[in-house]
Amino acid sequence: MQDRARRLVAVIAIAAATLAIDQASKWLILEVVMDPPRTIFIAPFFNLRLGFNTGISFGMFGDVLQRWPELLALFKLTVAAAFLLWASVTPDHSERLGLALIAGGALGNALDRWRQGAVTDFLDIHWGDWHWPTFNGADIAISLGVAAMLFASLPLRRRRDERASPAKQPCPEQAE
Repeated sequence: MQDRARRLVAVIAIAAATLAIDQASKWLILEVVMDPPRTIFIAPFFNLRLGFNTGISFGMFGDVLQRWPELLALFKLTVAAAFLLWASVTPDHSERLGLALIAGGALGNALDRWRQGAVTDFLDIHWGDWHWPTFNGADIAISLGVAAMLFASLPLRRRRDERASPAKQPCPEQAE
């Protein structure tokens, strides 16, 4: 049980750091960089451009969810809590990190939605006139978390980990 408590503290710390970095970057963009709002050219493929997403991924269902932002924030809060609990019981480090990053990112976007009714987005990747949907630090954390979860599920990695762990001894009832 002590191991699970240590794991829970570690994943909460990772999620809290993710949340803090996300909220600090959004505050900086809103209060300093984008005052007044504008597009800032960084590179031929990257701009800073302020946007507010009232929907879910890529702005889907924005018109419906704009009326009930607290409902989506509450759902994200519930999912983040479930991911933190899941992370506290998994023995796999990559899976634990992935779940903590996803939870921290979800909490960052949920806090935006709760406070202002929309998620603050400001990272704009584009190719010519084609623009990927604008995103933020929480979205990056969620994407990295999903990548860590996928890495944790790789069959070759699992087989290597099983070979590295000591062989399990059969229980006495099975030996007879």
